[in-house]
Amino acid sequence: MKKSPLYTRTGDKGTTSLVNGARVAKNSPRVCAYGTLDELNAYIGLLQAHTSFLDNFVNETLLRVNNLLFNIGAYLADSSEGAVPMLTDDDIAYLEKAIDTLDSMVPPLRLFVIPGGSVGASYAHVARTICRRAERDILTLIDTGAVVSELVTTYVNRLSDYLFVLARYINHATGTPELIWRK
Repeated sequence: MKKSPLYTRTGDKGTTSLVNGARVAKNSPRVCAYGTLDELNAYIGLLQAHTSFLDNFVNETLLRVNNLLFNIGAYLADSSEGAVPMLTDDDIAYLEKAIDTLDSMVPPLRLFVIPGGSVGASYAHVARTICRRAERDILTLIDTGAVVSELVTTYVNRLSDYLFVLARYINHATGTPELIWRK
């Protein structure tokens, strides 16, 4: 069986196809929104590579996040009216439980934390900032009049919280002191 070429040449002039076949500019708010989610997903893969020593709960949560980010990206790449985000309230509840679980394992937060510490925690902080950018890009897409499920914005907002507490947890689990902001 002959393989298809990886290149199609259809995007050479700066456009890409959405799920429904519509062509849009590669720098459109829709493409920027799901493109930033793709970047976040790749960074979470890098984070996983540096935190595989952590307990299964963290690794299972990150894998679940990877899958859901693909779902959300596919949803955002579909401009059809009535597209379904393949995301549920249960997905948000799972993430909130994960946040609560990790937060219960780290010392109370009394001061602002500077991103950093261990390599894994640093990757989690970078993923958190990419997540915040994804959230802004999704809101920009909504500002254009696109209909985006509230589940998506809630999940992405909650995910940045998870990545913050995960960074704290990684530092705690590795015995790495947190960096505290000093004015």
